[in-house]
Amino acid sequence: MLYITTTPWWLRMLFPSKLTWRIPTKEKILYLTFDDGPNAIATPFVLAELKKYNAKATFFCIGNNVQQEPELYKQLFIEGHRIGNHTHDHLNGFHTKDEVWLNNIKEAAKWIDSDLFRPPYGKIKAFQAKVLQESNPPFKVIMWSVLSADFDEKNSPQKCFQFVKNNAKPGSIVVFHDSDKAFPNLRYALPETLKFYADKGYRFEVIP
Repeated sequence: MLYITTTPWWLRMLFPSKLTWRIPTKEKILYLTFDDGPNAIATPFVLAELKKYNAKATFFCIGNNVQQEPELYKQLFIEGHRIGNHTHDHLNGFHTKDEVWLNNIKEAAKWIDSDLFRPPYGKIKAFQAKVLQESNPPFKVIMWSVLSADFDEKNSPQKCFQFVKNNAKPGSIVVFHDSDKAFPNLRYALPETLKFYADKGYRFEVIP
């Protein structure tokens, strides 16, 4: 499995313009994000851990999962978190016809009320980004600066935490996953991340 746990400038240059990779700030703020939920096991765990630190986060939800877990979806709003669209069926923008991919986002939007979007696998073409950014209302495409790689079952939970610890800094957008697959790594890496950065005086906020 090929991926990079932090996004250098030269990698960002390969993607369409106007994508959000980090939030410029000099304050000690991290932007924790969670992809692929809501999930009956992982999402309640995430919410409980966030609450311990009065932390807020942004959840990029799959439309089909929102249909399956409507009460969990509502709970995200109730507890002060922000929601983003992650397509209806977790489609790869590089391997899906543009019309099919864009329509899948529209289908998700029937269930997910948000102007934020994150492409599954981080795969988005320039044309796709342009359509989303020029839609009415426009989508803000959110990428990331630090990948925990919790989805990779070959990684140990400790390694996932180290990916975050070694790379996250003020303004970083950090990716975790509230999914069955990621949960064995998430249940260690997330509490350790929250504790480590809270002890350093960081706050955890939603994507503005």
